[in-house]
Amino acid sequence: MTLDVLLISPSFPADNGHFTKALHALPGVRVLGVGDQPAARMEPEVRDAIDALHVVPDLWDEDATVESTRAWLGSMGISRVDRVECLWEPGVVLAARMRAAFGAPGLSVDQAKAFRDKDLMKSRLDEAGIRTPHHYRARTAAEVEGAIERIGFPVIVKPIDGAGSADTHVMRSADDVGPVLAAVQHVPEVSVEEFIEGDEFTYDAILAGGETLFENVAWYRPKPLVARQNPWISPQAVCLADIDQSEISPGVALGRRALRALGLETGMAHMEWFRSSKTGEAIFGEVGARAPGGRLSHGMNYSCDGDVFRLWAEAITAGRTEQSMEKRFNAALVFKRAVGPGSTITSIEGLDRILAEHGEHIPVVDLVPVGARRKDWTQVVTGDGWLVARHMDLTETLALADRLACDVRLESAR
Repeated sequence: MTLDVLLISPSFPADNGHFTKALHALPGVRVLGVGDQPAARMEPEVRDAIDALHVVPDLWDEDATVESTRAWLGSMGISRVDRVECLWEPGVVLAARMRAAFGAPGLSVDQAKAFRDKDLMKSRLDEAGIRTPHHYRARTAAEVEGAIERIGFPVIVKPIDGAGSADTHVMRSADDVGPVLAAVQHVPEVSVEEFIEGDEFTYDAILAGGETLFENVAWYRPKPLVARQNPWISPQAVCLADIDQSEISPGVALGRRALRALGLETGMAHMEWFRSSKTGEAIFGEVGARAPGGRLSHGMNYSCDGDVFRLWAEAITAGRTEQSMEKRFNAALVFKRAVGPGSTITSIEGLDRILAEHGEHIPVVDLVPVGARRKDWTQVVTGDGWLVARHMDLTETLALADRLACDVRLESAR
């Protein structure tokens, strides 16, 4: 029996290709790709993992995309599909519309909108009794200022349907209001929220039929917003081996409750939460019904020597796995940014010594090579490359990650 999986944007962003290949490798699964990237622009291994591809001119014209996909499927004699999946934030609602059109189970359009609209998301979690930052939606400068008056400084302003930390700003005093309003004037609608002081973490999960098959917590060092504002920082994301420890377990419980409240039963989720420096409580940030970006899925693999790409594919098709996904290691992802005034990487300093001393604990070294052009760190999460430090002991992992962050330098001269 063939299982038809309609996969939206199967090759972009880059990590999506790993999920596509894992899905295609399962026996009896047919991958039907829908996207705006033609086959010629895909990595060969990803292209070969798509059994049939429908390329649309504008993936975000949802009405046209649903109807052209209906005609395309009809040309192959298909009127219904078994699953519709999308692992990219902008396509979550489109995937729900496809489910409704082609009779597939999963998140409804109403549920999907709650994963995209940050204010609606938090309102539904408020109703479920889950602690969220105080929040208001705003379309005008006056509405932003009214929200600030109700919340009080500091506040954070972000797009209502954004992803990552793009167009996200903190206002700590009245002096910040004017510059931030100017910076977000191109955003049609924003969420104005209480700014939580404290550490920021993720809660990542893969579920099948309401059963949790895998959980992960990653610690951002520093917060993504801080890293985004300081080009000299080498950001870290540390996948923790022990998610039952007392400082982390409240965030895990929070994540489980949030996914139940929002109705996700099968698939992958990526949530961000805060541990308040004032109260120690776990406070919800935001959540997506999709895989994380920034190589975090790879970090999860290194934390347990498992394969979360395959696990996701097994979850949505079979509802179970034979894999052992026991966490054994802390895995720290370190993203590098070149320093210097030039546009080309001229040298990589400090790496050889660390590899000579700790190479067995550094399974990934993937840096932009000398002679290549440096990347735009504001546009690429991985910057000029990434490294992974892993160790069973968290203190050792963090120390090694800090050495990779501080002692390894990619120089860029004129």
